[in-house]
Amino acid sequence: MQINTVRVLILDDSMPFQTALQQAMHGDSGIRVLEPPKKGESSEELIKSLSPDVIILNEIPGSGETLAAQMGRLRSFCSIPFIAIGPGKPATDETIRQYNAEFIKLPELRSKGGLASFCNEICVKVKLAAQPSLVKRAVEPKITETIRPAVVPSQSSNSHYHVIAIGASTGGTEATAQILEQLPGDMPGIVIVQHMPADFTKMYAERLNRISKLRVSEAKDGDRVEPGTALVAAGGLHMYLKKDSRGYYVHCAQGDKVNGHCPSVGVLFDSAAACAGSDAIGVILTGMGRDGAEGLLHMRNAGAYTVGQDRESCVVYGMPMAAYDIGAVMQQAPCSKIAGILVQKTR
Repeated sequence: MQINTVRVLILDDSMPFQTALQQAMHGDSGIRVLEPPKKGESSEELIKSLSPDVIILNEIPGSGETLAAQMGRLRSFCSIPFIAIGPGKPATDETIRQYNAEFIKLPELRSKGGLASFCNEICVKVKLAAQPSLVKRAVEPKITETIRPAVVPSQSSNSHYHVIAIGASTGGTEATAQILEQLPGDMPGIVIVQHMPADFTKMYAERLNRISKLRVSEAKDGDRVEPGTALVAAGGLHMYLKKDSRGYYVHCAQGDKVNGHCPSVGVLFDSAAACAGSDAIGVILTGMGRDGAEGLLHMRNAGAYTVGQDRESCVVYGMPMAAYDIGAVMQQAPCSKIAGILVQKTR
């Protein structure tokens, strides 16, 4: 699949600031830095003509206005994600929260690896911030969601599930974010595999934590799967659901790629089928390939309730289609309705 290039606009007329950021992102083929503004050029006209995916701002604008005033002015005519970069002023945290923006602290040039870490952080955060712009917006289907009869005896209406396993790939960062943002904070423990490199998963978990009522973190070996929490598998490590006398926890370990991926959705789903069975809900979201399809079938056969994202709301209807075709999906629904299904099934 062709991966779209992220178009970045550095909205500051300071030449040293522009140059430093251009050099930080130079060499990343997934990022294109757009022509910077000329002195006195209208921000509104520039943004409308260039259509950037992400806007980078200087925490200390040269125009004399505050960062909050600048973000407020820009937000009045555009909804493009912001990333502010600077030394970290006391008032900046509140501004970042108010405008749901990202912040990157300028590196300590004397510290070992400080510049390399900064370059990596800016490239990762730019790509994460750009996801809503790169992913096609879901169109609500005109038909109701599909529900297949269960192959196991149906549970009573007052049954409760105590763990939820979610798997996703291409387009899944936004699909998962949409679901978690809609969930209440008292949900059963959630475990998530999103196909992502190691450098991305911690920042992705931090982003989910900001927008969700749940406590979201990157999984570490031995972490407990508790109500009100969600664990995101770390890039490069498989995540297995386990159970002991205290309840559920995760085991994170290196291993060969499964279905072409590490972490693998299939590994998580297979472990959920083995240790949770009818106590679990499995959810397979947008993604290319077949990872997780057979694992979701194993979950269903073990008594779990299984949900697949529908074709119309998927960026890539690959993994959910593969799961649906082999009978692994009991209920197929648009992404916008999956949170409601999870709430209903766990109450």
